[in-house]
Amino acid sequence: MFPSPLIHFNKMKALKPILILIALIGVLYLSFFIFRINLQKQTLKEDVIELSNIKYGLFNVDEWKSIMTSIIAKKIEEFELKGSNRADLKKKISDFLYKVIEEFEQKTFEQNTGSIEGFFKNKITGFVDIFGKLKQNVPTFTNQILDFLNDTKNKKALKNYLSSKLNEYADNTFSKLDYTYHNAILSKHHFSERKPALIYLNNQLEELTLQSAKYKMILLIIAACVALIIIVFKNISQLEFLLITLVCLAFLIIGLSLPMIEIDARVSEIKISLLGQQINFQDQVLYYKSKSILQVVSLMLTQGGYDLLVVGLLVLAFSVIFPLVKLISSVSLVYFPHLQNNKVIHFFVHKSGKWSMADVMVVAIFMSYLGFSGILTEQLQQLEHLSPGIDLLSTNQSSLQTGFFAFTAFAFLSLLSTNKLKKNLVNS
Repeated sequence: MFPSPLIHFNKMKALKPILILIALIGVLYLSFFIFRINLQKQTLKEDVIELSNIKYGLFNVDEWKSIMTSIIAKKIEEFELKGSNRADLKKKISDFLYKVIEEFEQKTFEQNTGSIEGFFKNKITGFVDIFGKLKQNVPTFTNQILDFLNDTKNKKALKNYLSSKLNEYADNTFSKLDYTYHNAILSKHHFSERKPALIYLNNQLEELTLQSAKYKMILLIIAACVALIIIVFKNISQLEFLLITLVCLAFLIIGLSLPMIEIDARVSEIKISLLGQQINFQDQVLYYKSKSILQVVSLMLTQGGYDLLVVGLLVLAFSVIFPLVKLISSVSLVYFPHLQNNKVIHFFVHKSGKWSMADVMVVAIFMSYLGFSGILTEQLQQLEHLSPGIDLLSTNQSSLQTGFFAFTAFAFLSLLSTNKLKKNLVNS
């Protein structure tokens, strides 16, 4: 005969505290790796964001100086006076020289008119026919000029001259960019150039992201299992409630300490055609921000004005202090039932749900994420249609982070455990 479902249920009931204890150990064990990975990710991400900042790329004068110098050098190298090119340019130079000589001849005769000395100068100039001889030598002068322009040494000199003038103009027009932090990051990772450093850092960041995603999934599975235990079993012992509360506390700490939302707006690729040359910029970060609740509260309390100070205190009270006191009050009530008549304990166990607003904050954060994501996507799409001559591809890489999912798990488990506690108190 097969064992009855009741026997299986009773066995599961006996294993219930062990399962919750395993879940608690699992959360604590995973949190160690999650915090360590998040610290590494945060450091790498800050370095990647700094090196990818648009101020070092599309908005960087030094970058454009290098690009323009390269284009000028290439155009001069491609400049060859042969065939029709030489004939066209020869005609233009010849016409220019004839015009200059004729203007000079006319001006000379006009200046000499009106005096005896000038009269004799004009007669001598006409007798010697200086300007006529200059015009006869225009073809020779033209060929010499063309040969000069076609000479490799002169091309190099022209490139150097134009490059120096370009650098001089840029330095006198635009302010210089501070590369101190930029160079410090490259030195820290033992790189001398930005592009190879970014490839290396992005690869490292991708590996850490995959690891973090794996641990996050396991955390959510553990939270679902604990929630299932709370829902399925009618009664929960004091020890089991204490273990569940510790699981909630662990999720709360993770949720408060780790970033919840990552706002990342960037130009993934932009192509500009300039003087027949294709110029590409990739992964140009426009805006990035990622902070945890505790970091936001810290900034509001230390760096903001009175308005931000008030908001920071409210967030600290309703998202940190209230949930903590509620967990402590719930455990105290389980182990000391006579505290049910205590006004403070009664308030935090039975009445503080609408004041702690953990569930409301989860919804608010999620809606904020949707709002930020929608606004960024819309604005970036408008940026793509700024100019028909520019091929621009923008991306919104904003995402919900581990802190959000951990805080959501805390809010859900806390709600279930509080309801279970109230039912047990009513039944008892």
